[in-house]
Amino acid sequence: MRIRPMTDDDRSEVADLIYCSLNTWYQSHGMPQILRGGPSVADVFYEVYHVLDPGCGVVAENVATGRLMGSCFYHPREHHVSLGIMNVHPNYFGLGVARALLAEVIAYTDQHDYKSLRLVQSALNLDSFSLYNRAGFVPRCSFQDMVIAVPESGLRFRTPGLDHVRDATPDDVPGILALEMEVSGITREQDYRYFIENALGFWHASVYEGDGGAIEGFLASCGHSAMNMIGPGVSRTEDQAAALILRELDQHRGRSPAFVVPSDKAKLVRQIYDWGGRNCELHFCQVRGEFQPYRGVNLPTFLPESA
Repeated sequence: MRIRPMTDDDRSEVADLIYCSLNTWYQSHGMPQILRGGPSVADVFYEVYHVLDPGCGVVAENVATGRLMGSCFYHPREHHVSLGIMNVHPNYFGLGVARALLAEVIAYTDQHDYKSLRLVQSALNLDSFSLYNRAGFVPRCSFQDMVIAVPESGLRFRTPGLDHVRDATPDDVPGILALEMEVSGITREQDYRYFIENALGFWHASVYEGDGGAIEGFLASCGHSAMNMIGPGVSRTEDQAAALILRELDQHRGRSPAFVVPSDKAKLVRQIYDWGGRNCELHFCQVRGEFQPYRGVNLPTFLPESA
């Protein structure tokens, strides 16, 4: 294989690769396909990352055929690099493709003196867990992937602090930056601005504004047909996180958005059960390098995977 940068010419094949790889893995493990609608729906990953992180994708190319064996995206941020979605074509499972792609991203991280490389990885996939663990990643937090069916009329629930939640604006970005640095030890200014600007029309972002006007929480959500998810976001408390989640759920009436909740936040998890939430998967936050324990609630997601 040959590892090289991803180019615009790879776009449609990368979408096909993501669609095929993800669905094959889930279906081979007794679960329904996770993406529906044909390979073109998976183009959303390139569409988003081409704006957020141009040039930050790598592919493994079969030198004999010119076809792609695997692909991954990575996301350099102010204080860390995040490893995004990584896929290997089913024809090449078990041949070291993912290991070669990971080595490329690790080399980038080390050469540019970033203090950590981070990812959120499925706890159901022991092959990928072993891949990252062998490469020096350490599991730091477990998450429950939860889903709620939102009626067309919306959820008829209230929760403390909901009146403190409003739509995010560009003026909120400095407060969001300070909050995530406090809670998670990282910042992602370009992501926050991207959600709030919503140029593609399927993002939404809310903030929790405290009594003194300070930003106490932030949460985005994605309404794309291939990736209807809530997140990413952070908050200081579980009550604030619950209010933000309820506000973002209301943006997706008639749909069943998924979201990722820290397993150790028992009060928040119980609240979501009470709203009708159910678990659909488990994930780990894994970090290679420095890690600050969360000083609040961290709500990651899978598009963009930049936390």
